[in-house]
Amino acid sequence: MPGSSKPPKAEEPVRSMVIVVDDDADLRDALANLFQSVGMEVSVFGSAPELLRAKLPDVPSCLVLDIRLPGVSGLDFQGQLARLEMHLPIVFMTGHGDIPMSVRAMKAGAVDFLAKPFRDQDMLDAVAVAIERDRERRAASQSAGLLRERHAALTPRESEVMKYVTKGLLNKQIAGEMDLAEITVKIHRGNMMRKMQAGSVADLVRMAESLGIHKG
Repeated sequence: MPGSSKPPKAEEPVRSMVIVVDDDADLRDALANLFQSVGMEVSVFGSAPELLRAKLPDVPSCLVLDIRLPGVSGLDFQGQLARLEMHLPIVFMTGHGDIPMSVRAMKAGAVDFLAKPFRDQDMLDAVAVAIERDRERRAASQSAGLLRERHAALTPRESEVMKYVTKGLLNKQIAGEMDLAEITVKIHRGNMMRKMQAGSVADLVRMAESLGIHKG
């Protein structure tokens, strides 16, 4: 229809990110092209400090990291990220790798350790595993955060009732422990179960374990 035009397509949010750190510009470009060819978002950096200065989207991510970098080595940077509590799963790559390096990297939590030259598919497979690991970590962290918020919303009495319930005590027994009427315990218990969104005592026990509320 004359004069009509389609509205511009909204930019899709970034769903995941591959971060590449290598001082070899040609390899950075090659990896960027590889990841983009399969629809992955990618950011590339020539050094560890460049990455630390950058603002990246808060999405499931992984770090493809050269073991030998100018200044801070890849292994040292792995330790630095851990101290900064930046939980990026790492795929290491190197042209000079050896067994002690790979063992150290893997013990510190690296997802994989690829020697150059590596097959494109090996890199894509390692990155897919790393991103999925970060996605699972984020989901678990979010769930734990919601659980802590629910527990923080309990009154002191409700929190105390929760401890006794997860020990397996009945309402009458809890009433005796807390020097309360049984009906009062029932009210606190009902409020506590609702706030914690626990469908059963078994659910509540699992929540208590996640929160570090011990039975003893």
